[in-house]
Amino acid sequence: MGCWYSRFVEREETVARCKARKRYMKQVVKTRYAFSAAHSMYLRSLRSTGAALLQFATAEANLHHRPPLPPSSRPPGPPPPMSPTSWTTTSGSTADSSAVPPPPLETPSTWDFWDPYMPNSGRSADEEEWEETTTTTTMQSVAAPPSAVTATASSELAVVVAATKSKDLVEIIQELDEYFSKASTAGAPLSLLLEVPTNRQTTSGKDSGLGKSFSPLMWTWGSCCAKWNSYGKLCEAPIGNNLGTLRDHGNVSHCSTVERLYAWEKKLYLEVKNAEYLKLEHEKRAATLRKLEIKSADYFKTEKAKKEVEKLETQMLVASQAIESASAEIIKLRESELYPQLVELVKGLMNMWRSMYEFHQVQTHIVQQLKYLNCIPSTDPTSEIHRQSTLQLELEAQQWHISFCNLMKAQRDYIQSLVCWLQVSLFKVGNNPLQKTRQDSAIYTLCEEWQLAINNAPEKVASEGIKSFLTMIHTIVIQQAQEQKQKKRSESAFRKLDKRATKLRSLESKYGPYSLPEAANKDPVRQRRAKVDTLRTKAEDEKAEYEKAISATRAMTMNNLQGLPHLFQGMTGFANVCTQNFESVHNRVKGTADLRGMKMILP
Repeated sequence: MGCWYSRFVEREETVARCKARKRYMKQVVKTRYAFSAAHSMYLRSLRSTGAALLQFATAEANLHHRPPLPPSSRPPGPPPPMSPTSWTTTSGSTADSSAVPPPPLETPSTWDFWDPYMPNSGRSADEEEWEETTTTTTMQSVAAPPSAVTATASSELAVVVAATKSKDLVEIIQELDEYFSKASTAGAPLSLLLEVPTNRQTTSGKDSGLGKSFSPLMWTWGSCCAKWNSYGKLCEAPIGNNLGTLRDHGNVSHCSTVERLYAWEKKLYLEVKNAEYLKLEHEKRAATLRKLEIKSADYFKTEKAKKEVEKLETQMLVASQAIESASAEIIKLRESELYPQLVELVKGLMNMWRSMYEFHQVQTHIVQQLKYLNCIPSTDPTSEIHRQSTLQLELEAQQWHISFCNLMKAQRDYIQSLVCWLQVSLFKVGNNPLQKTRQDSAIYTLCEEWQLAINNAPEKVASEGIKSFLTMIHTIVIQQAQEQKQKKRSESAFRKLDKRATKLRSLESKYGPYSLPEAANKDPVRQRRAKVDTLRTKAEDEKAEYEKAISATRAMTMNNLQGLPHLFQGMTGFANVCTQNFESVHNRVKGTADLRGMKMILP
């Protein structure tokens, strides 16, 4: 068919709708790639940020000293976490202090204050003896108080409301890093549904106590996933590739489902376009046949025209059956595969954000302990390793912010593409092309509510919290650069002083340290000594400025770390809203499914 004829066919409403369906489904395939990759990168950024923060804190803690605590005094413990939805506190009167001996303070315990379910290792004999004594005394006491450990019924997290030994910066950030890793692991079930890249690197924990060894180069991608280049940008995989089908417990993968839907949409578009062309050609040939019959034209010409019309009618019937078959296959895939997969994705998002809400909430209470740090800043300068760890932390915080924004955008684009595809696809293609078959479609309702849930999430609050954390690290980087600059100026001044002092000593050895009063104006030794004294004063001033820069760096670092609670409060609030939104969507889906089940049971 000619170009003009083809454009005329594509202007038909049915063909235009099928073309839009194909275009939107292609966007669904592409946005699913982007959603999967963004989810993977966000989980990686959580783990990397925790490791970089621990490495930074380790380098910073080496520049501070903890004052010795008197045996009779203890610093106050951090406040217990208070939340009306997830946390409860238990208060009670303590037992007689004379009946239970105090815990040993000489040997630090490895018991995790914020995660009492972690296995204990390396406990001293004094601690075990004290615990045994405490347990025996408590069991013998009639009016023993309730346990100081309280946990919620909905999670395995627990909070210890008790006085413990003061923790240093590394211990606090180490706990923070552990919950960064737990938050990263919370997205693993959703990763299976999205078929995100898998990390084949076998990590055995921390590297030299400075955090996890995590290299983005070790990430490999499956056949149904997108790729990221070295600049952190998404490289789209070709749509037409024969992608493998990943299966989990015998279920068809989401990647395979959308790929097959796109293939059927392309086939449907071609069949509808061909049927519309046959329809127009049939009308043209039928009009020619009627003219021949009216004019009583040659018999052979009339019969030839009849055969052509009959052939077109047969082709139209075959095309109609192909359209019905493709449309039925799309409906089957949409209802039997795509809809259950979307329900599982909503459930996975709900569980992921619920876990992240709990972990970020614990992190909020962990960083509250920074208020009780009692450190004496030293005058040791910032080392090159410390500067590199600060730059690495800034890089990871920036990647965290970018990956968070990419995750929200990718999920919003994905669900938007699905909604647009459903809006133009929930109709019957065939004999009655404009007949709506939405019939309160559950999948359309699910996608609309999903879109509403993601649009109502306080994305800006969490994004601004991460951005403020990035700004905080950037100010430390700038201050360390100023300290390094002042160090170079001080070293340059002392090198110049040493050089002039060496020349002064050579002159003194040549002329002697003293000169006659009448020759004072022309005495080279006295003039050189005056210049050396001026340089010495300048060098001492530069040294004093350098020491002030060191003190400013240490003070700024500790003050900026006090702002970490605002970061985790924003992340906790965002995760809480996402949990409630997706839980509401999931509950409505369950309610709709139960209602359908009752209608099927009732006569």
